[in-house]
Amino acid sequence: MKSIITLVLITLLLITPSCMKDYLNKTPDEDLTVDKVFTNPAFAEQYLANIYWHLPKEIAFVDNPGAGNPPNNPFTAASDEMELSYENNFAQVMNTGNWNPTTYTQDIWSQCYIAIRKANIFLENIDKLQPSELATAERISHWKGEALFLRAFYHFCLIRVYGPAPIVDKTIPLDNDFKATRRQPIDKCVDFIVSECDKAAALLQPRITAENDYGRPSKAAAAALKARVLLYMASPLWNGNPEYAALKDKEGMRLFPDAQPARWQTAATAAKACIDLAESAGFKLYKSATNDPVKNYQEVFYVNFNDEVFFTSNDPGYNNIDAYSEPRGMPGAFWPLQTPSQDIVDDYEMANGLRPILGYNADMTPIINPASGYSENAQAATATNYYYAGTRTMYVDREPRFYASINFTGAKYKTTPPQSRTTPLQFWKGGLDGRPVASGENFSRTGYLLKKLTQPAFVMQPKADPPRVWIFFRLGEQYLNYAEALNEAQGPVADVYKYLNLIRERSGLPGLPSGLSQGDMRERIRHERRIELAFETHRYFDTHRWLTAEGIDNKNIYGLDVLTSGYTIASDAFYKRTAIEKRVFQKKHYLWPIQQREIEKNPNLVQNPGW
Repeated sequence: MKSIITLVLITLLLITPSCMKDYLNKTPDEDLTVDKVFTNPAFAEQYLANIYWHLPKEIAFVDNPGAGNPPNNPFTAASDEMELSYENNFAQVMNTGNWNPTTYTQDIWSQCYIAIRKANIFLENIDKLQPSELATAERISHWKGEALFLRAFYHFCLIRVYGPAPIVDKTIPLDNDFKATRRQPIDKCVDFIVSECDKAAALLQPRITAENDYGRPSKAAAAALKARVLLYMASPLWNGNPEYAALKDKEGMRLFPDAQPARWQTAATAAKACIDLAESAGFKLYKSATNDPVKNYQEVFYVNFNDEVFFTSNDPGYNNIDAYSEPRGMPGAFWPLQTPSQDIVDDYEMANGLRPILGYNADMTPIINPASGYSENAQAATATNYYYAGTRTMYVDREPRFYASINFTGAKYKTTPPQSRTTPLQFWKGGLDGRPVASGENFSRTGYLLKKLTQPAFVMQPKADPPRVWIFFRLGEQYLNYAEALNEAQGPVADVYKYLNLIRERSGLPGLPSGLSQGDMRERIRHERRIELAFETHRYFDTHRWLTAEGIDNKNIYGLDVLTSGYTIASDAFYKRTAIEKRVFQKKHYLWPIQQREIEKNPNLVQNPGW
């Protein structure tokens, strides 16, 4: 429902007596009070719609948000999934470690609290609206559920980056002593979000079915938020992390609790409840009309409002997610900026379900799993639906999600109307889609471009812009949340296998081998999340909550040799793993710093460790 109305008040072109007279001669709607807004059903709904405006723009990996706008998504390119071929982006600042409480520009704190204040105003005043034909009692009840959900979601957006945060469940008067506002313990923050989700779910519809309501949350969305935040609470970052045991507010209150292993079972129960609720409402894992395993996965992200999706942010006019993944060889394409890393390319399985690479030698040549059938140094003898003959065998016989997610040298690209191409992608320097030999223009820094999340019907020139949404919650994530939490609580019991294998079966992969230990299953689950949820803003937060980011994000990120000219599709040297960027990660980066200006306003906001 991001036909979100922002209630803009813009006035006055010229200050002259006649203009002032016109300005003062206003219609009744131009001086709106709280009472006037919340006794008018149209105004009340517009006010609710405005709360959605602050949703994080996670579909925007590249574009900086600008002052006063909702934050974009630095998380995907600050993980080991992607490198941006664009330096002026906050993700690049994060990757170099060159940020601190006074310099960084992503204002998640302010945007979330502005939205929370709006939600509080709505909830405190909506009962002034009398039910009518335009706003039935049922409709008003749904609106309350939306506002409760949004208030919970914005609190979640705060704690996932800052950790413990002030809980604001009522409007704070402007003459209030803001120094009385303090960070609350992380478990109390989670308890509040869980309670809000429960209250919201009691008021929301089981599923949104009316087209003009798409984008509003349903009961399933509230249950999904509850399950995700409880998974985070059970994870090592928040659940008894010894690094944070001494973090207290200025009155001595601890902000992180001791470890409680039972939190894993609480998270598992919540995820299973979400799955059962969603499936009873008709949600299911999406499958294409032909049950093609590549399309089963690929279409989830561009068939809008499909049966798997619980809650989206609707931004039909934003197509840069497509433009920034369009290869240079296509008409009008100049910004191939979203470039997956070699690291994630190597992690996709083979079609037989085996991992191709077991590790790396000191020179970054791969240690190949001989049972997988993977090889690197030959060329495909025959073409398939996804690549041409002559394509490097490192891209041959990979799992379906690879072909739905990654554009690589030799790949087929948009071979059907509205825009057809009959030549393979070429990402070497001087290749059709690579860096121009005589120019430093935008190009793929890794030798790959993002395919997942893009819309095949998008055309850069002449322009064709299919409407886009961003998925915040979907059923596939809940299957993985449940499997992870249940494995940690009980070990690899039958339901762990069941829900992981449902994810794999949808994409044409064999089930996991029986007899895995809890530790082996943990590694399988983490791998499955890496692939299934790739580029959906999960990887950054997963490696943080698992406390594995120190080893993953504090090293080189790799691509191919895209800076040497003279290669062809058969050149061995082009496919050599090449360091693209040295990433920096320190312990303090597990949590973001609270901006210094917020601490100056309220010295009782203690700063996060290391900042």
